[in-house]
Amino acid sequence: MFRGGSSVKLDAKGRLALPTRYRGLITERYDGRLVLTVHDDGCLLLYPQPEWEDIERQLIRTPNQDRRTRDMQRMLVGYATEVEMDGNGRILIAPRLRDFAGLDKSVSLVGVGKKFEIWNEDSWAQISTSWMGGRAEEGDASHPLASLTL
Repeated sequence: MFRGGSSVKLDAKGRLALPTRYRGLITERYDGRLVLTVHDDGCLLLYPQPEWEDIERQLIRTPNQDRRTRDMQRMLVGYATEVEMDGNGRILIAPRLRDFAGLDKSVSLVGVGKKFEIWNEDSWAQISTSWMGGRAEEGDASHPLASLTL
């Protein structure tokens, strides 16, 4: 389970060092094998390869008569890139993926359960600010999170 956020730097070659606390788990459980892909929110998604393979199977099996499904299949599978964590806990983010998410030197790495999201630091700050300002929507009993007690 990945959780929490980190501000991390990309080096000149586009490599991102994963936080130390996750390196052992990724090495032991997943042999350092990960998959990067895109999300329509403008970030990258980083999955352990077995987790990604489950999602990919679901995506491919989904009937794609409607355009939204086809587009999602094309984008998520079409951008999917296998990466391997090196001995220093780094992964290489390909230029086309960095361009897609607008990644430069400083990025936000956010653990979200079975995956990480990789954000342009400014975009992540905007999302955080927007979320904090969105409290006016509280009380909507039909929202899927309405029954969650924190």
